[in-house]
Amino acid sequence: MTYATAPAIFRNCQASVDALNPYPDKRRIHFKDDGTFRLTVFSDLHFGENPWDDWGPEQDRKSLILMNNMLDLEQPDFVAINGDLIIGENTFKENSTLLIDQLTSPLTQKNVPFASTHGNHDNHPNITHLQEIEREQLVAPTSYTRRAPEGIGGPGGEGNYWVPVYAKGTDPAPSLILWFFDSRSGWAFDSNNEIVGMPDWVDDSVAKWLVSETAAMNKAWGPPENRAALAFVHVPFHVMESLQPTRDPIKEPGLDEDKLVEGSTQSTVNTSGWGSDRDKPFWTALTSNVKNLHAVVSGHDHGNEWCSRDPTMKQILCFNKHTGYGGITKPGWGHGVRTFDFSLATLTTSVQTRVTMENGTRIHEVMLNSLYGA
Repeated sequence: MTYATAPAIFRNCQASVDALNPYPDKRRIHFKDDGTFRLTVFSDLHFGENPWDDWGPEQDRKSLILMNNMLDLEQPDFVAINGDLIIGENTFKENSTLLIDQLTSPLTQKNVPFASTHGNHDNHPNITHLQEIEREQLVAPTSYTRRAPEGIGGPGGEGNYWVPVYAKGTDPAPSLILWFFDSRSGWAFDSNNEIVGMPDWVDDSVAKWLVSETAAMNKAWGPPENRAALAFVHVPFHVMESLQPTRDPIKEPGLDEDKLVEGSTQSTVNTSGWGSDRDKPFWTALTSNVKNLHAVVSGHDHGNEWCSRDPTMKQILCFNKHTGYGGITKPGWGHGVRTFDFSLATLTTSVQTRVTMENGTRIHEVMLNSLYGA
């Protein structure tokens, strides 16, 4: 029996479920036949740094080599690019978006599906989050990045969306939801054409949208406890500042050489009346409405690559591994990726994650579950 020959009542139910799929014209992302799904994160690529000399383009060349090698080594089913794709203050306005063509080329050439968040360096007078989203949609056929609905995200925060992952390509409902949130930050022109800092937290409007989106998912797909989730945001939530001094380096391994200070996490740049609690409405909405959320994954602080649990919300937060050769680095930090390995057998209870270094060494492998950081 095909969809076309199925009884009308079945087709109507199927149409109702599929109406929630934001990618009706793209291939469905799904687990492999063996019940596994691998996601690899490229973080802080910082393409376009110092384009006026030999040093900057050389960093981009090295980053492309690393990306290609990691794709061949990890063989991911999906890739997340977690912010600071471009270093906007160094690029030229007339050709900034062409850097998107360059940095997405390994994924396009290898036909790997992916989606992006955007960071503080992606919002500058020479580039914006929205311009990067629109360019990616234009030039990268395997991209699942999309713009938030109108009015969601605040100025400079247009990248809020989700990607469904199905156990099988023919399933009516997804088993895993990948959430992508826009922490804004960076710089922009104000009404007087002056360069001003942007709010550096996920906008409150995203919290309200998240509530309505999860409600629609629950209505169409059933109880949220039946699905798992993973979330990405470039700038870490403010709560990570309190986790850094208390984390157990043995049980919660990973490089920890970037002290979290003002500007390292959301809502810590105290200008124009901004306070350190401005990310709380969204943080509360996220942890209250998204069930089986294995981790919230961020970048931004290149010298950190650990995972720890917020004791208040009982939520695990992870840093990526700095991937790109652009941006701040120090001897010994190195470059690489963070990878997540999912299994349908344990999908709602755990996910394995590790860091893979540029030389292929896999380190800091841990299982994120109810026991981690407890």
